[in-house]
Amino acid sequence: MAETARDTGFATVQVIDEDLGRSGSGQIARPGFQRLVAEVCTGSVGAVYCIEASRLARNGRDWHGNPPRK
Repeated sequence: MAETARDTGFATVQVIDEDLGRSGSGQIARPGFQRLVAEVCTGSVGAVYCIEASRLARNGRDWHGNPPRK
């Protein structure tokens, strides 16, 4: 998928995969997802490529909540 993003014209592609195998149930920390949401909220992301978007978050609260605090 990273190559597809590059082929589409994105010069900088960042792969976030540190949360592989972690549930989106909200019971465990997912630093990759938190970083993704924070970067989307700040507008520093041009696009998000994923195989299955429903796997990113189990509920809308994760998408619509506040970005993680530092």
